[in-house]
Amino acid sequence: MKVFHSTTPKIFLASWVSLNPANASDTQVHALYSRSSEPDRDILQPLRLWIDNVKVSDRTLAHRLCKLIPAQCPFERDVKLFGKTLFHIPPMCKLNPLYEEVVGLRFRALCYLADDCGEDISQYC
Repeated sequence: MKVFHSTTPKIFLASWVSLNPANASDTQVHALYSRSSEPDRDILQPLRLWIDNVKVSDRTLAHRLCKLIPAQCPFERDVKLFGKTLFHIPPMCKLNPLYEEVVGLRFRALCYLADDCGEDISQYC
């Protein structure tokens, strides 16, 4: 079974949101155009594009990526000293602005190992 080929069309189709101005209310159309007229100030966009364009075509690279990138968001913690809470650490995925791109890279590595290399990826799940 080709995991990547059967999963990605569903993911990509589900993530697309179309806003048809003919069917949308005036407030939705106004919000759409007002957001598009603002300048894009995402300084991480080149890094996001670079991560999204990384092609996984090496077995050792794919294994390293699957080992380095956790399967789920690390849990939140309270740091305590002598019974008093010093500070709270939120879930790490909320702190990482590149979380979606990194998880996508891990997914591509898993799909490469399963589809192209025919390996069992259950150890990474």
